[in-house]
Amino acid sequence: MSTSEDKPEILSRVHQEGDVEIVDRSQKDKDEEEEGKGGFLDKVKDFIHDIGEKIEGTIGFGKPTADVSAIHIPKINLERVDIVVDVLVKNPNPVPIPLIDINYLVESDGRKLVSGLIPDAGTLKAHGEETVKIPLTLIYDDINSTYNDINPGMIIPYRIKVDLIVDVPVLGRLTLPLEKRGEIPIPKKPDVDIETIKFQKFSLEETVAILHVRLENMNDFDLGLNDLDCEVWLCDVSIGKAEISDSIKLDKNGSGLINVPMTFRPKDFGSALWDMIRGKGTGYTIKGNVDVDTPFGAMKLPIIKEGGSTRLKKEDDDDDDEE
Repeated sequence: MSTSEDKPEILSRVHQEGDVEIVDRSQKDKDEEEEGKGGFLDKVKDFIHDIGEKIEGTIGFGKPTADVSAIHIPKINLERVDIVVDVLVKNPNPVPIPLIDINYLVESDGRKLVSGLIPDAGTLKAHGEETVKIPLTLIYDDINSTYNDINPGMIIPYRIKVDLIVDVPVLGRLTLPLEKRGEIPIPKKPDVDIETIKFQKFSLEETVAILHVRLENMNDFDLGLNDLDCEVWLCDVSIGKAEISDSIKLDKNGSGLINVPMTFRPKDFGSALWDMIRGKGTGYTIKGNVDVDTPFGAMKLPIIKEGGSTRLKKEDDDDDDEE
């Protein structure tokens, strides 16, 4: 007669026809416990997922949208161009969301011109839209030193790529990619030449003259001249300054003539005066600026020429060099 002492504490035997299966009770209990834990964790995960979907559906969390609304060039000169990219961002969510970072890249024909990162770019208000302004600057010397085939006077294509990184509740961190293409100029100063000086009134004490100044547009885009201011030297003697508000159009790679009135005292030139009177070449220097309109906005460009040569003539003399 068997007793409880005859039964193993850990092992039990299950008699089957021709087979004996030995089951480890402790291992079986562990397996059942692990299965129970796994099932519980899966249920928790499913519960959290269901709750998240219900919250998202009820509260209305969604992905913000962004679009490039405009590109401005507030400043452009021979050294640099400042560009401002306006991005219209719409936040459909009931809570403000942070604009974590803005990554930008400007390239031309696949070549990088400038790139950068703007951290902590602000917060987008709930259920609203706002324009985010992204300032960029291109330094022409940096571009010219990197790419030998990009020179002053050219128009080059550009592509601006912007990534807005936002953090939306439930959805997490999202990247909104944007892209815009266009053209930007690399301006070059006009060439300037005083072709002739025709005097209307001549005396040693005071001479009233008209300087026939030719401006040559060295750019691949038109210039609309609005204003010219300059100082002129004859034989290393300053004859004064002038400012002219005269509108003329300088076609791309073309030229135009502008008349600049000037009053000066020939006796200040000393012995060089006689060469001027005889119609021989007179050395001159001209320095100043022109205000012009361009397809890319207004510009103020310098004009300068040193060591030039011109002639002094009477007003009624024919001038084959004049248009």
